[in-house]
Amino acid sequence: MMRIRRFTPIQKTFHLLLIVTFLTQAVTGMARAFSTTLFGQALGAPFGGYENCLVVHKAVGVAMIVLFVCHVIYALFLVFGTKMDSNDSLLPKLRDFREFFGHLRWMLGGRLPQFERWGYWEKFDYWAVFWGMVLLGRTGLILFDPVESAKVMDGSELNVALWMHRLEAALAMGYIFMIHFGVVVLRKHTFPMDQAMWGGNADLDIAQHEKPDWIARLRASGRLDGMVVEKPAPLLTAISYMLGLSGVVLGVYLIIGGLMNVSLVSW
Repeated sequence: MMRIRRFTPIQKTFHLLLIVTFLTQAVTGMARAFSTTLFGQALGAPFGGYENCLVVHKAVGVAMIVLFVCHVIYALFLVFGTKMDSNDSLLPKLRDFREFFGHLRWMLGGRLPQFERWGYWEKFDYWAVFWGMVLLGRTGLILFDPVESAKVMDGSELNVALWMHRLEAALAMGYIFMIHFGVVVLRKHTFPMDQAMWGGNADLDIAQHEKPDWIARLRASGRLDGMVVEKPAPLLTAISYMLGLSGVVLGVYLIIGGLMNVSLVSW
């Protein structure tokens, strides 16, 4: 079974760190939001309770901002420091809008669009992190030390920042745990989990089916053979399944627990 390289070690590292920090923030944040419920108390117990969850949440939040800055620097280096085919870029294009509506037509019986390296949904996933980090990071910094923040803004503004922080966090968790995880896990030809990000490579036959224009471009340029890699060791595959599916189970648990206790949120 031939496989094609999709992601570099640096990109996989960024993704892994994002997974760990995002899940930590989701658990500690929900532990505090649902602190009056058994659900919230169970989430906070591994961190030492309500107050410790705040300490962890702040520390990991700062780490996420640093990680975000590092990724921006890395992305700028790729854009300005290397020669990149425009089709390998994650910048949105008019083609993405055509493919989105073409994909909708395919779901109703039309012809499947011929996707390139990045589908419109993958670009959306990527850029959603940017606007999410800007909103969550800004409001998080305001709330990091509310006493100091209150010296330069009204208390009502702090309340708005808290609402914005929690609502954006809820939106991000809902999208990641229900939409992104669904795309990664529920597609029949990659079930029970897409290995592309964990192993950095994808099944060539699946890539040919999902992204025919990308494979055709690589073949025409003579680069395809150089991007074919060996299948990862079974042990590494088993570990990636264990870690990835654990994250999915945790995300589903948070969604279900949050919906069951939504009327008891402590604002």
